[in-house]
Amino acid sequence: MAADEARSVSRLHSEEDMHGKHHSTLWGDFFLHHVPCRPGQYSIMKDNVKIMKEEVKKMLLDVGSSDLSHKLECIDTLERLGLDYHYTKEIDELMCNVFEARDQDLDLTTTSQLFYLLRKHGYHVSSDVFLKFGDDKGDIVTDDARCLLRMYEAAHVRVNGEEILDNILIHTKRQLQCIVDDLEPTLQEEVRYALETPLFRRLNRVQARQFISTYEKSTMRNNMLLEFSKLDFNILLTLYCEELKDLTMWWKEFQAQANTTIYARDRMVEMHFWMMGVFFEPQYSYSRKMLTQLFMIVSVLDDLYDSHCTTEEGNAFTAALQRWDEEGVEQCPTYLRTLYTNIRATVKAIEEDLNLQNNKHAKLVKGLIIDMAMCYNAETEWRDKKYVPATVDEHLKISARSSGCMHLVSQGFISMGDVATSEALEWASTYPKIVRAVCIIARLANDIMSYKREASNNTMVSTVQTCAKEYGTTTVEQAIEKIRELIEEAWMDITHECLRQPQPMALLERAVNLARTMDFLYKDVDGYTDSWSIKGILDSLYVHLID
Repeated sequence: MAADEARSVSRLHSEEDMHGKHHSTLWGDFFLHHVPCRPGQYSIMKDNVKIMKEEVKKMLLDVGSSDLSHKLECIDTLERLGLDYHYTKEIDELMCNVFEARDQDLDLTTTSQLFYLLRKHGYHVSSDVFLKFGDDKGDIVTDDARCLLRMYEAAHVRVNGEEILDNILIHTKRQLQCIVDDLEPTLQEEVRYALETPLFRRLNRVQARQFISTYEKSTMRNNMLLEFSKLDFNILLTLYCEELKDLTMWWKEFQAQANTTIYARDRMVEMHFWMMGVFFEPQYSYSRKMLTQLFMIVSVLDDLYDSHCTTEEGNAFTAALQRWDEEGVEQCPTYLRTLYTNIRATVKAIEEDLNLQNNKHAKLVKGLIIDMAMCYNAETEWRDKKYVPATVDEHLKISARSSGCMHLVSQGFISMGDVATSEALEWASTYPKIVRAVCIIARLANDIMSYKREASNNTMVSTVQTCAKEYGTTTVEQAIEKIRELIEEAWMDITHECLRQPQPMALLERAVNLARTMDFLYKDVDGYTDSWSIKGILDSLYVHLID
């Protein structure tokens, strides 16, 4: 006990630094009491959505006989409104028809939209479709802002080596930046949003909330679709709040028993948002809750190894987790023993839930916690040695895995039950190219936002510092620019793998969704750590119903 007390005193200043570095929770007990709508109102919304869903289904059948441009607009609108998940089969059939009709003589705007949607849905279509629009120098010239925007979006589903799309992206981005201030308000808003986040990289719920407001202003809107999208959004918001009520109760108990508040970020709601970015659909409610619990534990471990426990304690705690039994933690101090007990209790509860669901992979869940602890512990070796890896590739061999993205994909597959086969889980565990690309995006984007903090707090050197060393850059800005190029290459790898389809698109889409979530969270700031920066977005997704 005396040793534990001495250790607590010696940590006083580092814990004060932690509280100075990370703000407290923005939510507290909010979701224990927040009820976005009354049960009767919720029931009426669901009844109305059921009727509208069938009406839109009939509309999609009629669209099947329409011209190509109308089909594309219909699919695009449903996807932007966040309604496409209701019509996976119907949209797949429409996309098959679109693919078969792709050789028509189309204008540049329609060609761009066609190219984007086909690639997004995993269809092989050559970028050579744009060659016919080039002038004598091969440049594609247009003053039409809507056309430029469609081309810009199409260029973001490029793969490595597509020079024509590289050039389209450079030129359209430059032109849109020049003309955006002179556009009419609705198009101006759309262009600004695209320049910030291209359509392919947007989160479903964030995109839906934004586009519903835009669509409501359109004179070409379908009022039934508009009402449907609002009700559907509100139904999901209400479901998310029910999940957050359960999670808040779990998290309060976990925090109180494990006493993590003195060193770990309190970001349970933000973690739910992270998981909702990957699994937003209503049928994946359990996936969101399970993954939020598991990755809150991972977040605690990240902070534990990064800035709280000593190297010796980290080694002992990692060894205890690898043993995963009641005796394994006896050599650890009291605060780690209570954390260990609560981690095992949460994992055991998840395993029991999965077993009740007849999930064959429940026994694999604890491996996430063990492997993440091993990753974080390995990083402390670099930190203690003050070692700067010679290359970014060398750095990523450890740090990309510690982003947790590979583990999230695997655990996400487990949570999906029979949707993901044993073969798919085995594939995910081999660190395949698409998962590696997601991990790279997560690590590099995170490091860009946090390199100053890491450099000043004696933690492991970031990829930014390693990049500066490898390429001999003279400024941090130059290193960051090189890192951004690596992020773009990773996005191209994601597109390539979606076209190659080593697994069904229903599974690959989860990895893409994770990349989108990481892009959102680390675009301008570390949105998870400094979550005040995304509070307005979270309010719009969890608190305020759409009128």
